[in-house]
Amino acid sequence: MIFFIFEDDFQTMIQTKDIRYKYSDEVILSFPDISCESGEAVLVLGQSGVGKTTLLHLMAGLLSIQEGSIHVGGQELSSFSSALRDQFRGEHIGLILQQSYFIASLNVLDNVVLGSYVATKKKDVVKAEELLKRLGVFEQRSKMPHELSVGQQQRVAIARALMNNPQLVLADEPTSALDDENTKIVSQLLLEVCKEYNSTLVVVTHDSRLKDYIDNQIVLR
Repeated sequence: MIFFIFEDDFQTMIQTKDIRYKYSDEVILSFPDISCESGEAVLVLGQSGVGKTTLLHLMAGLLSIQEGSIHVGGQELSSFSSALRDQFRGEHIGLILQQSYFIASLNVLDNVVLGSYVATKKKDVVKAEELLKRLGVFEQRSKMPHELSVGQQQRVAIARALMNNPQLVLADEPTSALDDENTKIVSQLLLEVCKEYNSTLVVVTHDSRLKDYIDNQIVLR
């Protein structure tokens, strides 16, 4: 196993430069440079088709970089093989995707515990229960994912993403299916918990309501 070294005094957690991604000769996406320090949050706004999810997948190492560079904690993602990117993501990046992809046969608690087991091979039930309590869904821990409301699923997804104390949390449309009240609750909880864990947060969304909660904003066009 490879061990990735993060310098204790490293301030810039994620930095992108000159990123371009080509799906075809007709579809070429260019992205503004992004720099976000440890513990900070940035909101990436844009309508459908401008590449928000593509950018997030590039930052997570789910897509290979074609042009430009992405550094996470000083590590350049393009220097890793696919297997090393997977290991790096499991150890240092928390992902909250548009679709939560829970394992239907496991209850809520086991789904959250699995978030750390995949990367560390350890089942930290205590940590999972603490996060579920912190996010207000502890009472749902024995339920199956399909028994939860959309808002509860979002909170469980946040808990799962934070299981390994990730240095970087990437969230794709975390509030798109929520009403105004739940948008406020989920946004504030996500920001509060990430700040508590000193995790850098990047949210990509078309939901302009989030402008009220995250001051650092970038608009994709």
